[in-house]
Amino acid sequence: MVQKKHMRTEQKSNVKNSISRLAAVVLLTVLQIWWMILVLMRVNAYSTWISNATRILALVVVLTIYGRHINSAFKMPWIMLILVFPIIGLCLYALMGRPNTTKRMATRFDSIDRKLFPFLLQKDSTFHQLEEKDLATANQARYIWKYAHYPVYDNTDVKYYADAEDGLKAQIEELQKARKFIFMEYHAIEDAESFAGILQVLAEKAAEGVEVRLFYDDVGSIGFIDPGFIARMKKLGIRCRVFNPVMPFLNIFMNNRDHRKITVIDGKVGFTGGYNLANEYFHVTQPYGYWKDTGIRLEGDAVRSLTITFLEMWNAVRDSDIDDVSFDQYLPETQYKAESEGFVQPYADSPLDTEHVGENVYMDILKNAKKYCYFITPYLVITDEMGRELSQAARRGVDVRLITPGIPDKKVIYQVTRSYYNTLARNGVRIYEYTPGFCHAKMCVSDDAVATVGTINLDFRSLYLHFENGCIMYDSRTARTIREDFDVMFPQSRDVSEYYIGRRNIVLRVVQCFLRLFAPLL
Repeated sequence: MVQKKHMRTEQKSNVKNSISRLAAVVLLTVLQIWWMILVLMRVNAYSTWISNATRILALVVVLTIYGRHINSAFKMPWIMLILVFPIIGLCLYALMGRPNTTKRMATRFDSIDRKLFPFLLQKDSTFHQLEEKDLATANQARYIWKYAHYPVYDNTDVKYYADAEDGLKAQIEELQKARKFIFMEYHAIEDAESFAGILQVLAEKAAEGVEVRLFYDDVGSIGFIDPGFIARMKKLGIRCRVFNPVMPFLNIFMNNRDHRKITVIDGKVGFTGGYNLANEYFHVTQPYGYWKDTGIRLEGDAVRSLTITFLEMWNAVRDSDIDDVSFDQYLPETQYKAESEGFVQPYADSPLDTEHVGENVYMDILKNAKKYCYFITPYLVITDEMGRELSQAARRGVDVRLITPGIPDKKVIYQVTRSYYNTLARNGVRIYEYTPGFCHAKMCVSDDAVATVGTINLDFRSLYLHFENGCIMYDSRTARTIREDFDVMFPQSRDVSEYYIGRRNIVLRVVQCFLRLFAPLL
C-alpha cells in the first residue's frame, strides 16, 4: 500500500477557506433555527390561546405527515419530534420536511427531462432477447425502462476494475483519446495529486479544441476545493458548474446532493462506479486504512444513457445558466460491435419524484435470487422493507452476505450500521467487516447472472435523498468477475454474524434504538 502523503501548504490553506465557508453556513443556519424557535416560544408563553393553537397545529401537521405517501421510516422521527417538542418540531419541519420545498427544482428537472428522454429508445429486439433468456430479469429491466426511462442494451462491452486506482489509470488513457467532448460529473473533486493527472489531460484537450465540462457537488467537494477553482478551470478552457451551493438559509433541497460519478468521452466510452476524484480513493492518502472502491468502463450503445444523465444535471442547475439548445452532437450513433455477451442497463435515480429506483432494483435482485446474493456497502441504514427482503431471501435458503467497513469514516453512522446486524444475522444473513480498512464500493451480485455497480449505498441518503446512478448487468461475464472479487474480499473480512446474534448490552440497545429512530434524518 502507498504510504500516506501530506498535502502541500497551499492546499491546506485552500481547504481551510472552503471549510470556513461551510462553517459559516452551518452557523447561520443554526442561528436561523434558534431565532425561529425563540420567537415561537415567546409568542406561546405570551398567550394561552396561542399555545393551544400551536398544539392543535402540531396535531394537524402530525396527521398530515401520517397520511403522506412516503416510507414510514421518514414519518416516525417527525411525528415523535413534533409530538414531544411541538415548537422545535414544527420549526424544523417547516424548514426541512415539507414536500413542496423542492417543487421548483422538480419542475425544472421535468422540463429538462422532457427534452432529453426522447433520445432514449428501447429496442424491442433487445428486450425480447432478454425475455427469452430469463423472464424475471426482463421484468426488472422493464421496470427500470418504464419508471426511470432508461433502456436496456445488448451492444456494449463492460470492463470491471476491482481497484479504483486501476479505474483511474484506464480513465486517463481514454481521456487522452478524446476528440470531441469530455463530460465529468462527480460528488467530490479534490484539487490535489490524483486530480492533477486528470487536469493535465483535460487542459491539453481543451487547448486542442475538445469541449470539456466538469461538474461537482458543493457539499461533497467543499473540503477539497477552494473558492477560486472554477475561475482557474475557466482559464484552462474547462467549463465548470457546481451543484446546489450551500446557502445560509436552510431548505430541504440543501439536503439533496449530487452523488453521481460519471465520465463520458465522445459519447462512445463511459465510466462510473463508487470512486470520486480525491486522493483517498486512489491510496495516495489512507486516513481509514486500505480504501476499497470499484468502477466499470462501458463502450458501446449504453454510453448514451450516461450522456443523458450528465446532460440532465448540467442543464438543470440554475435558471440563470446558458443551457444546451441542441443535444444531437453529444449523442452519436455508434458503429461499435461489442465482443461480450450480455445486457447492460445504466440508470439514474432522483429524490425529486416518488419512485425509489435504487432501492427497488436492489430488492428485485434479492427477490429473484436463487443461490446467492452478495452486497458491499460503506453504510447500512435501511428501511424495514429492505431489511425484510434481505432476511426473507436468507430464510428461503439464499446465501445472503453483506460486507461493511472494518474501519469507519463516520463513527455515528457506523454505530447505526451495526445496529442492523442483530436482526439480519438472526435471520441468516451473514455479515462481514472489511478488515483492511474502509470499503466505499457499492455493488451487488447474484447467481453469477446479475450485478450492479454504481453510486448507490444501502442507506437512506442514497436511496431517498441523493441524485444517484448505477449500472445493472444481466447474463454478463462481468457478473462472474465481480463475484470473483467478492471471493477475494470475504477471506480479507471478519465474519461477525455469530457475535451479533448474541445478547446486546441494554445501554447499547437503547443508544442504537435512538440512532435508528433518527437515522432517516442523519
